[in-house]
Amino acid sequence: MTGLDIAPYQDFAREKLGYEFSNTELLVTAFTHRSYMNEHKKSAKEHNERLEFLGDAVLELVVTEYLYNNFSEPEGILTSWRSALVRTESISEAGAVLGFEPLLRLSKGEKRGSDRAREQILANTFESLTGAIYLERGYDDAKEFISKNILSKLENILAKGSWRDPKSRLQEVAQSIDGYTPQYRVLEEVGPDHDKVFTLGVFVGSRLMGKGTGPSKQSAQQMAAEAALTKYAAHTADIPTGAKIDK
Repeated sequence: MTGLDIAPYQDFAREKLGYEFSNTELLVTAFTHRSYMNEHKKSAKEHNERLEFLGDAVLELVVTEYLYNNFSEPEGILTSWRSALVRTESISEAGAVLGFEPLLRLSKGEKRGSDRAREQILANTFESLTGAIYLERGYDDAKEFISKNILSKLENILAKGSWRDPKSRLQEVAQSIDGYTPQYRVLEEVGPDHDKVFTLGVFVGSRLMGKGTGPSKQSAQQMAAEAALTKYAAHTADIPTGAKIDK
């Protein structure tokens, strides 16, 4: 890390985590994307993918332990809740709120990447930082980091019913309110075959209720369903969420 100003990284650790890292190289590595090493082979020793591998396991254990100890729902329900907590969108949002962006070490190409690519990078960095905290401070501090930034989302997830598949929720809502089953149609395809981006619309009856864009038709459908649910929620007070679970 010759010539690297580590002050912003320690400032981040001190302000967001409440402590500094004794192993500053570990902290910086957590923010180092593979692409950065391709352009800085002499100065960058390691990228963050091994830390990401470790952090992913720690994240899943902490979330699983919390759900097991605090809820009595069946395994299938708990698995769905866990998936909602640790999905890319959830942990990338946490990374954005924590202020990862200025600290990311990316190639010039990755800096110009799509919003979806950046979302994935933020999510991966959250996992790699979790792994770094585990190695630097141990399980309890990693657990505290996850509890504060991920487990705190659970109440809102249950209230909104967002732990359920959005397409299933939309079908329930559309049939209940309008009496129609949602239909998904491709509105646009752009890009080469190996890097296509799809835009799909979801129609309820003849009305376009939402649009979604993604690297696959399935992901675009999910985004379109979310958009439609948001539109329904803006006009309807009583939308079934599926989160009414007896405790």
